[in-house]
Amino acid sequence: MLPDPHAFAVLALIVVALVLFTRESIPLETSSLAVLVLLVVGFEAFPYRPVGGEPFHAVDFFKGFGHEALIAVCALMVVGQGLVRTGALAPVGRSLAQVWSVSPALSLLFTLTVGAVLSAFVNNVPIVVLLLPILIGIALRSGQPSSGILMPMGMATLVGGMSTTIGTSTNLLVVSVAADMGVDRFGMFDFVGPAAIAGGLAIVYLWLVAPRLLPVRNTRLGDTSPRIFTGHLNIEEGSFGDGRTLAEVIEKTGGRIRAVEIYRSSGLVMMPLPDASLRAGDRLGVRDTPENLKEFEAVLGARLYTGDDLVDESHPLTDSDQQIAEIVVTQGSPLEGRTLSRMRFAEVYQLATLALHRAGPHIRTLRNNVGDVRLNVGDVLLVQGGRARIHELKREGEFLVLDATVDLPKTRHAKVALLIMAAVIVVAALGWMPIAASATCGILLMVLTQCLRWRDVAAALSTPVIMIVVASLALGTALLHTGGASYLAGLILTLGEDTSPSVLIAVLMAVMAPRP
Repeated sequence: MLPDPHAFAVLALIVVALVLFTRESIPLETSSLAVLVLLVVGFEAFPYRPVGGEPFHAVDFFKGFGHEALIAVCALMVVGQGLVRTGALAPVGRSLAQVWSVSPALSLLFTLTVGAVLSAFVNNVPIVVLLLPILIGIALRSGQPSSGILMPMGMATLVGGMSTTIGTSTNLLVVSVAADMGVDRFGMFDFVGPAAIAGGLAIVYLWLVAPRLLPVRNTRLGDTSPRIFTGHLNIEEGSFGDGRTLAEVIEKTGGRIRAVEIYRSSGLVMMPLPDASLRAGDRLGVRDTPENLKEFEAVLGARLYTGDDLVDESHPLTDSDQQIAEIVVTQGSPLEGRTLSRMRFAEVYQLATLALHRAGPHIRTLRNNVGDVRLNVGDVLLVQGGRARIHELKREGEFLVLDATVDLPKTRHAKVALLIMAAVIVVAALGWMPIAASATCGILLMVLTQCLRWRDVAAALSTPVIMIVVASLALGTALLHTGGASYLAGLILTLGEDTSPSVLIAVLMAVMAPRP
């Protein structure tokens, strides 16, 4: 029997939702909210009253915000963030780095296996955050294509997440919805056997085959071409700057010169105020690329020095304390969705931004007006600063810093965070508490023991994940209540009545598999 108009409308909306979810130009959270709003408005404008059943209210679509599955997903994201913030997995990272120096081939297998096993219990994001700096450094030092290491590692963490009920948000959602429909609740390790068989084959494939199929991409890491140096422009007698104000000097260079300080021969250090008058013998402290500094030297008729040495072929620009590093904009990072100029990045973190690498159909490198670009997850900032400042930035754990080293953040709370995570898993595995309850208790313990601050808790929550879970639950609820789910199930069974269950399951898996 054909479904009623409400069911047809829901099926059509599902098709629209699937199209919206694949559009990179539309944020996932926007698409999810649009689907939720269309459901609510549609069922409010055209109320649904099933024959012989209770009226269905549009506000029931909002129940997804309080669903057990969503609470479990969010709680595990926060607890996983505690492992990242405290560096609790740092010993694993250091061990992997040591193994890579012995046998790269076997080390890749070991890394894939460790990543998969850890992802069975911890959200794959902290695992990737742990392994990414190590593998980037290994690729840079060994000269191996980074794509042949990083892509298999990322896929291995997804494979490992399939083996337990808490490994992925999808598993949590399916198990919880099945329980709502009367199916016996899955235990944490009920399907670890078949998942381990499939995962083992996948790991071997990612180890031996995948790296050879992936195209070699030239990494942008280690790109130091726009490096910034500190120099002094000595104002020569009779040059343009002699007797002029700093504002006039800035105008002469097209507004591009940025003076840090003004050094007077008497030992006086002056602030670079626009109306400061310059005279012969003064030195302007400036920071810029070598090309720009030499251009300023020519335009102003000044002499460029580094320390007490005149910059020439015998004495090139040097800055021994400076270090190049890359900062990845990750989910929950203070950089996400903000511009560098609005957050005063240079002043707050004492780092100069040299370039921005942004992925897409073609990798783009932006070097101009980077401060005004709104940053997205996955963007990579090429920055320069003092070695001590970059080391401190890594130690704080607020940013994902890639600088080809294995110095990972570690705090005195690391062991506590690891024990809390273990307790969350054990309590749920033994059936003493649902994972949503044990993980929520874990959040409280993380905060009370100062493994996490409340701003870390907020940063750990992913709006796209929350919204797509809520929208998916709402669409599922609409399908069930309107009879659309029964219609689809009957259609599939009718089409596959002469096929074996194995073939039918294989077809369903192919239909539900993610599409590029």
